[in-house]
Amino acid sequence: MSTLRQSSLDASHDDHWIPLSDLMTGLMVIFLLIAVLYMMRVEAEASRIKEVAIAYSEIKDALYNDLSAEFKNDLPKWKAQIDREDLSIRFTEPDVLFDLGSSELKPTFKTILDDFFPRYVRILTSDKYKNAISEVRIEGHTSSRWSTVVSPEDAYFLNMALSQARTRSALRYVMGIQPTVQQNWLRQYVTANGLSSSRLVTDKDGQEDADRSQRVEFRVRTDAETRIAKILEVSK
Repeated sequence: MSTLRQSSLDASHDDHWIPLSDLMTGLMVIFLLIAVLYMMRVEAEASRIKEVAIAYSEIKDALYNDLSAEFKNDLPKWKAQIDREDLSIRFTEPDVLFDLGSSELKPTFKTILDDFFPRYVRILTSDKYKNAISEVRIEGHTSSRWSTVVSPEDAYFLNMALSQARTRSALRYVMGIQPTVQQNWLRQYVTANGLSSSRLVTDKDGQEDADRSQRVEFRVRTDAETRIAKILEVSK
């Protein structure tokens, strides 16, 4: 009698563990599917980011080539350079740009902008690039110095105010020389940014080059960063 009861209990015990084993197997399969789906999603996002990066690189190279071809004969006489890495055009002759401590554009700089900016905008608003531009930054940079003896902190903030005033003057001027039909585009994409002495130019020994640090830059930003940010936001 006890043997039969024990056999019955063992059978009941086995019946209890068989469904639990199946449940564990099912959970493992589900977790495996989730992991596979996650890896596929990550791979797809990486592929999309790679496509954006490739497109950005191609647009960047093409824009650099077109800007270089357009201004190659003018950059030396303007004392300006174009940077391949960040697509900035730098006007680096402080005596041509502004008087010391002033935010008023010098006549020579106005003449340069009269020639430069309409041609610059024509390239950026062409069908080839207009959908890839997210911002055109007019950046004002100064040295770390100030004309009177002040603390480095005071000099930084005084130069910040000066650089901001200078970029606003440059922005107001270039908008004034553009046709009315382009004003909406300019307001949407062109910004004025005073950066004080936060991005100094240094010599080969790492020392500040005060003259070269005082400059105005026109920098193009494409929409690659925005597109990548959107991809990452969706993936969260």
